[in-house]
Amino acid sequence: MGETKTLLRIAALALMWGSSFFWIKLGLGMFSPVQLVLARLVLGAAMLLLLCKLQRAKLPRDRRTWGHLTVAAFFHNALPFLLFAIGETTVDSGITGVLNSTTPLWVLLAAPMMGTTSRMTGTRLAGLLVGLGGILLIFAPWQASGLLSWGALACLAAAASYGFAFVYEGKYLSGTSTSPYALSAGQMLLASGFLLLALPAGGFTPVHFSVGPLLAMLVLGIGSTGIAFALNYQLLASEGAVAASVVGYLLPVVSVLLGAVFLGEQLNLRVTAGMLVVLGGVALTRLQKPERGVLAEPGDQADGLGDDTTGRAPRPLAPLAD
Repeated sequence: MGETKTLLRIAALALMWGSSFFWIKLGLGMFSPVQLVLARLVLGAAMLLLLCKLQRAKLPRDRRTWGHLTVAAFFHNALPFLLFAIGETTVDSGITGVLNSTTPLWVLLAAPMMGTTSRMTGTRLAGLLVGLGGILLIFAPWQASGLLSWGALACLAAAASYGFAFVYEGKYLSGTSTSPYALSAGQMLLASGFLLLALPAGGFTPVHFSVGPLLAMLVLGIGSTGIAFALNYQLLASEGAVAASVVGYLLPVVSVLLGAVFLGEQLNLRVTAGMLVVLGGVALTRLQKPERGVLAEPGDQADGLGDDTTGRAPRPLAPLAD
């Protein structure tokens, strides 16, 4: 029974996060990228604040934590959410999910740049090179029909922003006594503020009401952002980061299938092969466990699953899947 419950949680979380790109594509039929992301962040923050109230968790009070949350809110929420939404105005939702799966590779590059103690072993280097080769195969810059475009580059930049954010959060925000719900709620509130500042850049375009995109926006904010985070936390608490990290490998599969079945998106053999190569590279970077006191494995962090090796309960990061 316990195993079945775990599998159901993994499946539900993969569906919520993997479908986020599908909901973004639908939501763009009514909203501009800025409007959609602002609504998503506000709804996600509201859901997390509700969880804080139910858990009797209080928002941080010290300036230092709020300063780190400001950086995390920009690079983990405001910037990548907006870049993915902008990218999906020209890129299929399935392809966006595939590009999102490169996040662990960017974590591996960002970790030594930020002075963490994560070591670049031969296996990790091989995984990084394999993953970068997969990215090259997906973009195919040598072909006129390749995916190299401003929209695709925006999605890749969003994944890189996630990579930096996960390392930053692992270094400055993990292992605190503050509730993970409270930290993430504060982070999304700050990210909502960043999007308010971006309103002049496309936030005031006319909105033509349509039921489908409106429902997509609600599901994206409440389900794929707020409720998904709660599920992630429950999975971490009951099974640990190893089981929860399986979700990261399912996200591109979900996004590709939803795009193909419901949006009629085409996925050619080259892009499919590139996705498999990227996931193979990510798997290589995860073969070794972190040492005591060392930042969690890049694969764990990139899945939004920070794992503290000192015995403390891990602080789940804000949702990775856009």
